[in-house]
Amino acid sequence: MRSISKRLGLHFYFFMSITKATINDVPHLNKLVNSAYRGEFSKKGWTTECDLIDGSRVDEETLNSYFNNPTIAILKNTDESGEITGSVYLEVREPKLYVGMFSVSPLLQNNGIGRKLLLAAEEYAKQLHLITLTMTVISTRHELISWYERRGYRATGEIIPFHIDEKFGKAKQHIELLVLEKSI
Repeated sequence: MRSISKRLGLHFYFFMSITKATINDVPHLNKLVNSAYRGEFSKKGWTTECDLIDGSRVDEETLNSYFNNPTIAILKNTDESGEITGSVYLEVREPKLYVGMFSVSPLLQNNGIGRKLLLAAEEYAKQLHLITLTMTVISTRHELISWYERRGYRATGEIIPFHIDEKFGKAKQHIELLVLEKSI
């Protein structure tokens, strides 16, 4: 019995810094997401796309629009001071939950924030009675694909072309996206 209560206590602690983002978080989310994916600062982490894509990953206008869409939620991880250190975009695409724009501050990567956010996404899916999470990953990002596979995601075999609005960058090479899924 003691180990169960310990696990429950850990479970509560594990998720206590993850909450739903609000429209007031947009400027901070914009900064976080862009710093995790693009630009020189993103090279301080291992999830950068700056060698593959130039430009911004997202803008405040787009982020604002997500908060007007009832099928979309953004979860955020905050530190003790309330600073947003990680986030994940979740969109109900019946019968699945799409996981995207998964971002952790480059200086804090490899500290468990990403794992916590993925587990929180699974809990969110369960609350909505969705049993499959789906995502797309740049097919040449082998280290990132391996990271997701270690967390239970599997390639579906589907590869889709990468289409990007020039507003959010310009591909430096041909890019394809691999579809990964996890059943919970």
